[in-house]
Amino acid sequence: MPVGRSADDSRAIALPGGEFRMGDAFDEGYPEDAEGPVRTVTVEPFRIDATAVTNARFARFVDDTGYVTEAERYGSSFVFHLLLHPRARDAVSGRVEAAPWWLGVEGASWRAPEGPGSEVVGRADHPVVHVSHHDALAYCAWAGARLPTEAEWEYAARGGLDGRRYPWGDDFAPERLNTWQGDFPRTSTRTGGATGTVPVDAYEPNAFNLFNTSGNVWEWCADRFVPGGEERVIRGGSYLCHASYCHRYRVAARSKNTPDSSTGHGSFRCAWDLAGP
Repeated sequence: MPVGRSADDSRAIALPGGEFRMGDAFDEGYPEDAEGPVRTVTVEPFRIDATAVTNARFARFVDDTGYVTEAERYGSSFVFHLLLHPRARDAVSGRVEAAPWWLGVEGASWRAPEGPGSEVVGRADHPVVHVSHHDALAYCAWAGARLPTEAEWEYAARGGLDGRRYPWGDDFAPERLNTWQGDFPRTSTRTGGATGTVPVDAYEPNAFNLFNTSGNVWEWCADRFVPGGEERVIRGGSYLCHASYCHRYRVAARSKNTPDSSTGHGSFRCAWDLAGP
């Protein structure tokens, strides 16, 4: 089994696998997301990163391979409007019609998460963002890893808690995850305003010692959102999720994006096969 060049600092967790109940036990999901019905799923033993991939880890991959992300090749990515760097105002190329708080920003990438003028200095331990599904696969190939399946992701995110809403139980606890607080998307009541990402090991881990499986950043999974479709599954919600708009920080929640898309709240964590019990 290849260990991967990032294994030393990825804190990958070995999980035994087995049967678990997957899906929304509370009928709280959006119908179009197809979170139900609850069904018994079996996963084989595997390892999974305790955290999302950090800026520091991704930088080592880029330094080693010279890889250029799709956002860098396309020349733009999507930035949340309240996080736009002041020097990037002239770089805005448009808004997403269905979600006008998302700005197309020329020069936005993992190196400049809020557009030109921003940088990741001081955020080495934050999750890398503006990475597409294709970018995540490239990193995994370098690290001797793969993306988790959707079933593996949910099994790991639940931390052994059957049928619960969150990694810690059923009650929402804003102090335990990085999601939007305030009037979305206009006003943040967090100290300092709209904060964006936090370190990958912020907040308490779940019972499997995985961090931030609710909130902070969306995470790519290996699966297609629907069989035969182009879009890939994303899991976990992000710092922009809020009950009034996107109640997808529950462990059963799922969403999607096209594999070449990147955003300021999209990241991933790696998985590895693990033979034996």
